[in-house]
Amino acid sequence: MRGRLEELDALRGLMLVWITFTHLPTALSQYVNQPFGFFAATEGFIFLSALFTGRIYFQIAEREGFGAMCRKLWIRAGRLYCYQLLLLAFAFVVEAPIAAHGNRPAVHNLLDFYFAVGRTHAFVDAALMIYRPPLLDILPLYIIFLALTPFALMLALRFGWKYVLGGGSVLWLLAQFGLRGYVYHLMTRAFGLHVPLNEMGAFNLWAWHLWWLIGVWLGVRWAKGDLQLEAWARRMTVPAAIVAVCFLVLRYVQVADMLDFGKAGRLLDKWDFGIGRMIDFAAVAALAIRFRSVLKPLAIQPLVILGQASLQVFSVHLVCVFFALTIMGDNEIVHGWLSVVVILISLSSLVLTAKISATRRAKANASHAAAEVNIPPRVGLDTKAA
Repeated sequence: MRGRLEELDALRGLMLVWITFTHLPTALSQYVNQPFGFFAATEGFIFLSALFTGRIYFQIAEREGFGAMCRKLWIRAGRLYCYQLLLLAFAFVVEAPIAAHGNRPAVHNLLDFYFAVGRTHAFVDAALMIYRPPLLDILPLYIIFLALTPFALMLALRFGWKYVLGGGSVLWLLAQFGLRGYVYHLMTRAFGLHVPLNEMGAFNLWAWHLWWLIGVWLGVRWAKGDLQLEAWARRMTVPAAIVAVCFLVLRYVQVADMLDFGKAGRLLDKWDFGIGRMIDFAAVAALAIRFRSVLKPLAIQPLVILGQASLQVFSVHLVCVFFALTIMGDNEIVHGWLSVVVILISLSSLVLTAKISATRRAKANASHAAAEVNIPPRVGLDTKAA
């Protein structure tokens, strides 16, 4: 798999639309929440982001040096952090007063800790990415992973990926047995941490980091031209189809309340990222790669530009979700024609954001190209030219 594939951009755009439909409080949400088995759009979005990060920034390291790669990665993480601060400001300054003075239980429930400790206290904790309100807990995860990626690449370069992935697997395994809670209680005793564990985001960072590492590793292999996914997908077609169908059946049997997974449900837990979710995602991914030619026509331009502006679009989708929760009032979901309007406004906002981002990116590239053309030639010391 070489070069930039518009199908991957379109796939990331599809993940963003999928996440938006899942988060919007409409009747559509229940139909798009994990429809293909035990994985959600979040897994795809994180994985594809890690894949692109590994490929792009490894190429930068090879071309410009490791220092330049670190600098650019941390600048990107800093930009995302600014997006997070803007979203927090929107939630605390715009949404919180509406929830406090109106009948908006959905928004109020999202900001429970804010109302308990006050605006200043909540904002400081949120700015430190300790307090992560629901919906606003994915970007901090992404920022932390992005900021730590140079260290993962450095360790991989020095010791090899088997040690990096092996260490990540050990942490993931410990996370399945309560590492997050243990670290939380340790920090509480050592630093007087006062933010409740349930207000520190639903995603278990100690488990999800392995998914990011796998994506970065595959991205580096892609950059080296050593990612033979098509051959792997051909070998895995039959077992992948069996696994995908089995998980799909279990998914809808569980929905029908005909099967109780009990403790085995942890294998499929989203927040602690159970092993079953990895297996299910890998099986469906193998089938998607195997039948790529059939799926390629689905890579339409709107999805491509959404994927190319993924982080801006993701941020705007959160604003749309807060807007929908606000107008929902004390209802369980947004009903009727209003739900259609909410969906259409949200999709339009995502596409508009992507187009603005694409226009700015094109202007920046044009300015950069023009600057390179106008660079005066270096004056040599060739006396014969005189």
